[in-house]
Amino acid sequence: MTSVVKQAAANKALLQWVFADLATGQGRPFLDMLAEDVVWHVEGSTGWSRSYQGKSAVKADLLKPLHAVLDGPNRLSASGFIAEADCVVVQARGNGRTKAGEPYCNSYCMIFRLRDGRVVEITEYADTALIERVLGPPQVAAEPSSAHV
Repeated sequence: MTSVVKQAAANKALLQWVFADLATGQGRPFLDMLAEDVVWHVEGSTGWSRSYQGKSAVKADLLKPLHAVLDGPNRLSASGFIAEADCVVVQARGNGRTKAGEPYCNSYCMIFRLRDGRVVEITEYADTALIERVLGPPQVAAEPSSAHV
């Protein structure tokens, strides 16, 4: 087995393990595998759509505002994984609810690029009409926060 094939298999196994936890609402393993210099691209033209540069920006500008809208975790269940070299494509479905009581069950295609067992880049494709309708624009904190999400 070549090293590229082994790398792809290891990356796929890591993401399968992380998504098994995400399906139960456990987000810590996902956060732990993000590299400090991770870049998360949310595709589309919503208020959420942009590139989040660095783990602290992902937590403060993407995940914290998301958790402020959701009532509990957005459980992500993966239905497929495709791996090649340093990339893993994951097809997943979310299962969450907003604090206003509206279901938030988005479909995702996420492309992960890994380096040394850490995610360095995510490109997320999702139902942007659902994001706009259910989540609305992200609410940005008045001051930067060091709170952990």
